[in-house]
Amino acid sequence: MGSKQQTSGNNQSFNLAHDVAPSKLYDDDGRLKRTGSVWTASSHIITAVIGSGVLSLAWATAQLGWIAGPVVMLLFSVVTYYTSVLLADCYRSGDSVSGKRNYTYMDAVQANLGGLQVKICGLIQYLNLFGVAIGYTIAASISMTAIKRSNCFHEKGEKGKCDISANPYMILFGIAEIFFSQIKDFDQIWWLSIVAAVMSFTYSTIGLGLGIAKVAVNGKVMGSMTGISIGVVTETDKVWRSFQALGDIAFAYSYSMILIEIQDTVRSPPAESKTMRKATLISVVVTTAFYLLCGCFGYAAFGDLSPGNLLTGFGFYNPYWLVDIANAAIVIHLVGAYQVYCQPLYAFIEKIAIQTYPHSDFINKDIKIPLPMCLSKKPYNLNLFRLIWRTVFVIITTVISMLLPFFNDVVGLLGALGFWPLTVYFPVEMYISQKKIPKWTTKWVSLQILSAACLIITIAAAAGSIAGVAIDLKSYKPFKTTY
Repeated sequence: MGSKQQTSGNNQSFNLAHDVAPSKLYDDDGRLKRTGSVWTASSHIITAVIGSGVLSLAWATAQLGWIAGPVVMLLFSVVTYYTSVLLADCYRSGDSVSGKRNYTYMDAVQANLGGLQVKICGLIQYLNLFGVAIGYTIAASISMTAIKRSNCFHEKGEKGKCDISANPYMILFGIAEIFFSQIKDFDQIWWLSIVAAVMSFTYSTIGLGLGIAKVAVNGKVMGSMTGISIGVVTETDKVWRSFQALGDIAFAYSYSMILIEIQDTVRSPPAESKTMRKATLISVVVTTAFYLLCGCFGYAAFGDLSPGNLLTGFGFYNPYWLVDIANAAIVIHLVGAYQVYCQPLYAFIEKIAIQTYPHSDFINKDIKIPLPMCLSKKPYNLNLFRLIWRTVFVIITTVISMLLPFFNDVVGLLGALGFWPLTVYFPVEMYISQKKIPKWTTKWVSLQILSAACLIITIAAAAGSIAGVAIDLKSYKPFKTTY
């Protein structure tokens, strides 16, 4: 949003009836022709899904054991796929081929449920996106400090003093995000998504390879059927850790909140919902395979001592450069994933600003800045409101990350708070409303049972993560985190 041209284009599309005849240049809503495909949608989803969450899965598997760990991951993947299909059908109101488009997750809730539910949804969605930005800043700083420590140990030996402060690296990550946050909207970050998706496969594959190598060196598969042993942790801790593990796994699958925005980049025909079903299936199958491999081989390699971040568990031994490459890939991926998650939040705030102050030059006027020919023939449209508000947003997430640097607990809490409402409750309720499913029919009851079961899991996971944060806070000093 942000520019006058863009603004007027968007307002025009809001005012047009949804049955405007599409042309070669414009879609049926008067907006420029969408160009997204199954593969661009899949890359957006994979970028969002295979995030830092994959690194905590060995730890999560260690809490649950060889039976419950993989079973819980598979259950989450099935639930996520099913509810994502329900959500894809809600992109258009009424008819799934020619109905009025909903441009955002909140628009879909507004069209199907309305009222108070929209405000609740917006609050949860945007708080969750805000939280993800914090989680990704913490994760990126952990990887950057791991590279620095790895090189320090390589120079000074295993017993060298190599405690590295995370703060400079969080600030460095924040500066990069301030720069990338000036990319206007989703359509313009497709290249960042593809780079980030490649990076996610890079570090996941290296983590998997190192896990397999460590199992081979150990000569046995570590771990047990029931997870971490009583004795290594107390009985109470085992319960809390098991709950937190559910939150970590939920976080690894949390992308429903940006699904409608991704669907809005997809061209039609075929119907957007058909394209998204394929894209969601590809993404969930690929990510679940990776999750199972990384989680299980990480647990097989470390057993009860599985680290919260898989790549920090391989120590700083040779091939140290390989772990460095994996950590560098994580940082590059998180730069992209941060933007994929924050774009809906940016767009929401900017839309409200434009509607509230339609005649303000500060909010609506663009300053055209010529770019070198090698970058683009078109000038860059610098919008002062976008520049200031997005910069302030990144600064706030960076400062909070420096205050609360508890990766595992933050990840678990975010996963817990976002999973049930955004991945299950709203998609289920919207689908019931859209398809007009009568109460107490078999399908209605089945969907409500699914929603209730996921709510119980969410409450347990949130409790476990809050307990984890409470334990961490006992030995915590603000702005003095070292790894």
